[in-house]
Amino acid sequence: MRTTATLAVTAAALLALTACSSSSDDSADPTPSTSATVEVPTTTPTDVSALANDEENLARVAETYTSLYFAGEGEPAYVFLSKRCKAKADPAVFEATVEKAAKDYGPGHPALDVRATVSGDMGRVSYKVQGRPKFDQQGQPWMREGGDWKYDAC
Repeated sequence: MRTTATLAVTAAALLALTACSSSSDDSADPTPSTSATVEVPTTTPTDVSALANDEENLARVAETYTSLYFAGEGEPAYVFLSKRCKAKADPAVFEATVEKAAKDYGPGHPALDVRATVSGDMGRVSYKVQGRPKFDQQGQPWMREGGDWKYDAC
């Protein structure tokens, strides 16, 4: 969309320049015209790489959080919560919930088919939990805080 807008603005500017430089006197001294070089900004490979890296990093963080959760590792999993979620979840209650999940479902339920999308500091992750389809996620919210991805589905 940015490229289309840039092209439209560039075309309008060139049209305006052409209109301003036209002469009603065709017999005037012909001066060689110079052609203007117009650079059209495009998405650079670096931009695409940065987005892909963000999405890969978010997917890895979500996988780690899920593994910690089902392994009953409440304290390390709590670190992955956003500030907003930490304000709603007492660390001891969260740890007890994670320990109960490990007892009820057991460890060994990694996140599979993890897909992350990122827009600025917001991200969404979709994945399946091996052997526990009721825990599969679609568009689970995550946010970047201080450069780190944090679980924000509270």
